[in-house]
Amino acid sequence: MTDTYARTANTWRNWAGNVTARPARVESPASVDELAEVLRRASEDGLTVKPVGTGHSFTAAAATDGVLVRPDLLTGIRAVDREAMTVTVEAGTPLKRLNTALAREGLSLTNMGDIMEQTVAGATSTGTHGTGRDSASVSAQIRALELVTADGTVLRCSADDRPDVFAAARIGLGALGVITAVTFAVEPVFFLTAREEPMPFDRVTSEFDQLVAENEHFEFYWFPHTGNCNTKRNNRSAGPAAPPGRVAGWIEDELLSNGVFQVACSVGRAVPAAIPSIARVSSRALSARTYTDIPYKVFTSPRRVRFVEMEYALPREAAVDALRELKAMVERSPLRVSFPVEVRTAPADDMTLSTASGRDSAYIAVHLYRGTPHQAYFTAVERIMTGYDGRPHWGKIHTRDSGYLAGAYPGFGEFTALRDRLDPDRLFANDYLRRVLGR
Repeated sequence: MTDTYARTANTWRNWAGNVTARPARVESPASVDELAEVLRRASEDGLTVKPVGTGHSFTAAAATDGVLVRPDLLTGIRAVDREAMTVTVEAGTPLKRLNTALAREGLSLTNMGDIMEQTVAGATSTGTHGTGRDSASVSAQIRALELVTADGTVLRCSADDRPDVFAAARIGLGALGVITAVTFAVEPVFFLTAREEPMPFDRVTSEFDQLVAENEHFEFYWFPHTGNCNTKRNNRSAGPAAPPGRVAGWIEDELLSNGVFQVACSVGRAVPAAIPSIARVSSRALSARTYTDIPYKVFTSPRRVRFVEMEYALPREAAVDALRELKAMVERSPLRVSFPVEVRTAPADDMTLSTASGRDSAYIAVHLYRGTPHQAYFTAVERIMTGYDGRPHWGKIHTRDSGYLAGAYPGFGEFTALRDRLDPDRLFANDYLRRVLGR
């Protein structure tokens, strides 16, 4: 390891600006061997280590006062295996680069979230997901992992090789080691037809089970202080591509969803009393539209308005009751909520700390414009979600600790035992992990 890859200490902030860290050192290793040397030196110096991606988590999962590892130089496609239909990618590769590279190869992930700025390792380690009736999170599409553990060992795992590590490390919270490469299952690129349509809250909630069952990917947004929702149904299509027109797409995705919304949020933050009126106008601004394109161009969208977020995964059968309780809470409170509430689904999976582990799940996400006091709203929402056995998203604001989470996850003890084995001296610890996993 040379000083070429070391930087002087500086201040790191996440995307939302609600988390700040001042690491003793910032390192950008260019290879697995250099990363192992970074870990060795940190251990000798008595410093902890945390890898950081693009900072899209709203928690302090990546914060450290020790050594902050940036994966800027650990990027790119290692291999495409068309026989196995997998792609192996360096952990620091942004999802947007992965998506465009796969498209050039005529390949695609099966499902993805709605933001593609995150790194591969950052997105998977915190359980990033989209919405799907049959297809699960980004982490559920992993077929193999490579990570460097606390003692410098390069450990490779899959369903057949160290399956206990594989079950835990796909959503590992940065607690088990530093991921250096991920192998994803892929499939030939396909078309999705998106149908976006306004719909009343009462209709969406009464037909929720049917809408989920009839569509491969269903989600909706409810606008607080109104009875209005915007729904999105994505289903496979024979094509051909029919993307939104350039002007119409710009109006919907940039002007209304980002530009005008930014102004509306700014006004709402300055004059909270105006928020209900703004919400009524905003909820009617987006019109119905249908378009067809390759997956990442349908699943993902630009997010230029910065916010803070809390999200809970509930048993799917509890989603409508929880959402109705959330709506009633907002209506009877003095809260003024400028951001829509997002609802998505996922099938049960077998990953140890997946929010969908062992149960079909629905996700309810609440947001507030960056700089808006969020504690009262998020506390009230969290009280509702925990009443339905909710599991908080690992990368989004919550107050749960290891005592609560040990009861929420059947495999929690297996994860912490594996952590004791792979990182007994807690090289990868920080305050967030001490809270959610215990010491």
